[in-house]
Amino acid sequence: MFTKILIANRGEIACRVITTARRMGIATVAVYSDADARAPFVRMADEAVHIGPAPAAESYLLADKIIAACKATGAQAVHPGYGFLSERASFVEALEAEGIAFIGPPVNAIAAMGDKIESKRLAARAGVNTVPGSDGEISDTAHALKEANRIGYPVMMKASAGGGGKGMRLAWNDTDVEDGFEATQREGLHSFGDERVFIEKFIEHPRHIEIQVLGDKHGNIVHLNERECSIQRRHQKVVEEAPSPFVTPEMRAKMGAQAIALAAAVGYHSAGTVELIVSGADPTGESFYFLEMNTRLQVEHPVTEATTGIDLVEQMIRVAAGEALPFTQADIGIDGHAIETRVYAEDPYRGFLPSTGRLVRYRPPAKPWSGGLRGVDNVRVDDGVAEGGEVSIHYDPMIAKLITWGETRDQAADLQIRALDDFEIEGPGHNTDFLSALMQHPRFRSGDLSTGFIAEEYPDGFSGAPADEERCRVIAACAAGMEFTRTARAGRTTGKIDGAPPLPADWAVFNNGQQFHVTLGDGHAIVDGHRIDGTCSWAPGMRLAEATGRTERLGLQVSRQRHRWTITTHGRRHHTRVLPARLAPLTQHMLEKTPPDTSRLLICPMPGLLMKLHVEQGDEVAAGQPLATIEAMKMENILRATKAGTIATVNAAEGDSLATDFVILELA
Repeated sequence: MFTKILIANRGEIACRVITTARRMGIATVAVYSDADARAPFVRMADEAVHIGPAPAAESYLLADKIIAACKATGAQAVHPGYGFLSERASFVEALEAEGIAFIGPPVNAIAAMGDKIESKRLAARAGVNTVPGSDGEISDTAHALKEANRIGYPVMMKASAGGGGKGMRLAWNDTDVEDGFEATQREGLHSFGDERVFIEKFIEHPRHIEIQVLGDKHGNIVHLNERECSIQRRHQKVVEEAPSPFVTPEMRAKMGAQAIALAAAVGYHSAGTVELIVSGADPTGESFYFLEMNTRLQVEHPVTEATTGIDLVEQMIRVAAGEALPFTQADIGIDGHAIETRVYAEDPYRGFLPSTGRLVRYRPPAKPWSGGLRGVDNVRVDDGVAEGGEVSIHYDPMIAKLITWGETRDQAADLQIRALDDFEIEGPGHNTDFLSALMQHPRFRSGDLSTGFIAEEYPDGFSGAPADEERCRVIAACAAGMEFTRTARAGRTTGKIDGAPPLPADWAVFNNGQQFHVTLGDGHAIVDGHRIDGTCSWAPGMRLAEATGRTERLGLQVSRQRHRWTITTHGRRHHTRVLPARLAPLTQHMLEKTPPDTSRLLICPMPGLLMKLHVEQGDEVAAGQPLATIEAMKMENILRATKAGTIATVNAAEGDSLATDFVILELA
């Protein structure tokens, strides 16, 4: 067994590998860029080596710096995590040349499966179902149009070396191909150093199912069941679960057999994942097709660990050291249900725009990586950030992974909602409200999933999870009680309570456009004539509280600015204003400030790099026309005209780094 390993990665996955290595008695070495000098994974490791500036191309993607760090520290092996160098065959060859072990699959498997064009051919030869598509790479836009029309719309354009949802574009017609082919090439080149693109038929109503495989160097290969990863946005996974609510035991056996056959065909060892696209329109479950094989650990591996009890990182290390798997396929079962949600630095209330900045407050609902594979009380948090740290433009926008386990799928989802209520994040925008809304959605609860779920269920964007009248009345009662408590506390603090008029029992609460009349009593409140018996644990200074007012428990996140309260629970922000009831009629006389008209301005919605300007000064543009492409957090975002007009001024050039709210151009 190794005595010291180096983790060629950062953030959450570096912390994850260090935790298991520490439990195994193995010393660890971290490598870090300028941006990560104070990151938690650097502090966790036994040793740390600085390898360069913040951009990954100047640090984490430089194999020679990783190898130099191994030599300097005496690390015998490298765990690559996921992303960066994890699926780069040349990196493995360079390690082998220096006598350093790679905690991952053999170089020939990485090379074969890393090329999506070649991997599809290999899969077909191994007897794995494959999606109809182009035979080889696409040379240019004209070639792409020809192939797309031959295959038949809709089609998916994919970077050959892509992964993680990057380098993919869905095309429904010729215009989509013309708009997206070159962008797909650029994403492939910038993210993976390979601009080759191929085209496949897009399976409508698709479900994304993947099979976890694990093999050793002695020829033993098993599969560890499936994960459902259908809840995606822009091909980036948002929710993963194990097992899938769609897959039957018969389907599982067939998918698993094909996954093992493919792994065996390339002499695979270590952990890997065979990704499949499954037609949800086929009730037999027979229509499943090979997408790709990820020759690394997956972001969503914790749900497999929680339902099988197998530590995948530990097995990867043991396999790399030459040990045989300690179990066979017959030993692999499914215990309960696990769900993972990805907490991203993005603002769902602003079209899911990437968000960066300092984590002013970061308090996860469970201590990161405590309690083992299922966490504490079946809540596990995998993260690599800390309060006061910064979410950088240079790396992936994921802040943390929240994993919950239950004996049933509903129990795991309910635990997600409760944990998300208790997940405190301030600073950059984040998607915890949206994740909670997904967990509550009737279609999610029914298991009727597809990769188009988010686009279909939130076509107009996200404004918060639904809240019925009864819950809104509970929130109104809580808000009135908080204002009463705060006012009483302020009176005692200033010494003005004695001899002053008694505090009012009647309050007017304005909540997201609704008005409620609340009368506070002893252990209850009357809200618009409805009696609510319950409690609210809030006291001045508390940011988290708990309320009961009907059959459910509500975890509340509370903040106050001037005379307004924001109470967040179950995926909805309740923006409330509380006044003594006698003052409520006066609000109709308050003047409202009209916001300025910014429709003629193209404003940068996030910090990013201006990759392409599609127009010049003097150009006539139509509503919906692409104006600029911004790259942020490794993803390209196309900004379009909201109205027709003429480009009057252009204030930036391609290659410029832009700040949030920078005016890129103006329309006449």
